[in-house]
Amino acid sequence: MSHLKGRKIILHDMCLRDGMHAKREQISVEQMVKVATALDDAGMPYIQVTHGAGLGGNSLQHGFALASNEAYIEAVASRMKQAIVSVLLLPGLGTMKELKSAYSAGARSVHVATHCTEADTSPQHIAYARELGMDTTGFLMMSHLSDATSLAQEAKKMESYGANTVYITDSAGFMLPEDVTQRVTALRDVLKPETEIGFHGHHNMGLGISNSIAAVAAGASRIDGSVAGLGAGAGNTPLEVFIAVCERMGIETGVDLFKTMDIADEIIFPMMDHIVRVDKDSLTLGYAGVYSTFLLHAKRAAERFGVPARDILVELGRKKMIGGQEDMIQDTAMTMAKQRGLLKESF
Repeated sequence: MSHLKGRKIILHDMCLRDGMHAKREQISVEQMVKVATALDDAGMPYIQVTHGAGLGGNSLQHGFALASNEAYIEAVASRMKQAIVSVLLLPGLGTMKELKSAYSAGARSVHVATHCTEADTSPQHIAYARELGMDTTGFLMMSHLSDATSLAQEAKKMESYGANTVYITDSAGFMLPEDVTQRVTALRDVLKPETEIGFHGHHNMGLGISNSIAAVAAGASRIDGSVAGLGAGAGNTPLEVFIAVCERMGIETGVDLFKTMDIADEIIFPMMDHIVRVDKDSLTLGYAGVYSTFLLHAKRAAERFGVPARDILVELGRKKMIGGQEDMIQDTAMTMAKQRGLLKESF
């Protein structure tokens, strides 16, 4: 891929938002600041900071963080020398009022996220983010569930609402490089030249790096990832590895490789409650096309009902469950336990 030499891309670190899933939302303000200031010093241009489920995420369904989104954002944004603080917003969970609060706290970029077939739930939030002057990206989750042509039409909608970037989001870590190439190419064919394309990968099939490179080769200019891969499932594309691959290929990220490696080993790994890696359960997420955030929910359901997490995840994949249906994980596990004669009367 010699044609990629000299290509400039923008990296967006997710370890303080997607990483909240792997930490059961338990990252302190002090830890947020420590990680973010180190990333800022390494030259990371965008750092996402919120509850794992984004603005409005603090809830019984998604878990309660140690602080409010505003507290996290303000603490981090006030310390940034060059990095832009971003947030995640899912219409229906996060509100425009919460987006305004995030902006007031220092956020200047937002991923407005919808299911890959539901871009039409996002016009108000995208338009309001642009009105605030924010870098505004449409974020099409579970993109593997939509064919390239249909996905491109959803991206076109987000562009028409005002998004300056549209992301193909492999929430399940299901895609193969050819799947990414097809979807990025389809978006590039219909979007305006000035509208950027992003890719957000998960490492459940071990393809976070190759899929991100495929995205860049097909025309994506923004890549999400996470230092040390801290994120849902087997984690996001590990950025220190991705940066190293980019340097070998001549792709310019503007981020210091060695500093990023040090952050991974010296700050992020000691924070992990469990090593974020490809194991039998996270691999099942990718294989079955299941939303990565479901991993720890499925493990908790497995402990409660005695049904292996892998079996639960395969069933969730068969049912094509999507983000926001976390409550159905317990229901699915309970039904499976009944069918297997495992359910105790106390349930």
